[in-house]
Amino acid sequence: MQLESKVDRPNLDNVDAEIRAYIEHLEQQLLSSGARKQAESRPTLEPSEPETTINIITVTADGRAKRTPRHLYVRQRRSGMGVFDIETDEALPPTILCEADANADVLIITEEGRIFRTPVASIPETDGRGRGTPLGDLIQLNHSERVVSLLPTDDGLYINLISERGRVRHVRKTYLGPTMTQGIRYHKVSEGGYVTGACWSSGNDDLFIATRKGLGIRFSEKQVPNTGVLGMRVDPDDMTIAIAATNEDGGMLVIGHDGKGSIRLMAGFRKNKAPGAGGKVVLKTDQLVGVQSVEAGNDVFVISQLAKLIRFSADEIPAKTGVVQGVNCMTLRADAVTAVTVSRADGSGQ
Repeated sequence: MQLESKVDRPNLDNVDAEIRAYIEHLEQQLLSSGARKQAESRPTLEPSEPETTINIITVTADGRAKRTPRHLYVRQRRSGMGVFDIETDEALPPTILCEADANADVLIITEEGRIFRTPVASIPETDGRGRGTPLGDLIQLNHSERVVSLLPTDDGLYINLISERGRVRHVRKTYLGPTMTQGIRYHKVSEGGYVTGACWSSGNDDLFIATRKGLGIRFSEKQVPNTGVLGMRVDPDDMTIAIAATNEDGGMLVIGHDGKGSIRLMAGFRKNKAPGAGGKVVLKTDQLVGVQSVEAGNDVFVISQLAKLIRFSADEIPAKTGVVQGVNCMTLRADAVTAVTVSRADGSGQ
């Protein structure tokens, strides 16, 4: 005989009033206890920040983009599972995260080295999970041309492009103002392959380049001529995945596809005297997917192939001067990290 999993409440109309009152009291106690246990089982989340015009922009592999106000993302603890963000197919995962003010413009950089400028407000805003709009509706992309990076405007004096074979190109901010020629090309694919990443720099920074296999190099940006230079020698079975600006006192957030990451302090990562050398190990990983300069007090945003996004404080990641495997930044189940961005107090995420 199989017992029923649910017992219906019997009719208490013919029960003595005092007994009925006692039963109803016990029912209320059980309900209160259940609600309390449910609340205690939920993860502890820090309160969201005050309302802000800073947005987090998410872009998928097929070029669909949406933006969501940053304050709607609740800060969790490192190694959490995150919340669902953009609506997309698993085969077309999120590949770009960018932070920018809703009242400003954003630079859109493609794999062919073309740069466009468009208002952040032209990208659809969603309060939560949204499907997004093709960036091809906002800018004139060539057939099958992919977007590889979004950068907020006015966050430095130079844009630096890195190609998959390690060639760096320096572009002055003055060429990228409101009246810029849309879609102008700043890189030849024949010279180093497609562009894989971009970053702002001040003109006095060091440039940090990283590859998919977890190798990196650091050198002064002053050694990059206007025509470009080979920044890093990359093995044939490897390719670059990112470029970032840093300095001797800086730290670099590096994260792998398995959700493990570290903050590599540049004090323990020797600067090369010139660009063009091979890389040194940055993180022990099968596949490095994200590199961002980071400071104390910054927030980290990480998104996965299944479009789960987590926000947590960078201070929760131990800073290291040497090579490590990293700590768990995001818990993944049949999933993988695909993109990361760092949120700064002034909204100048790269």
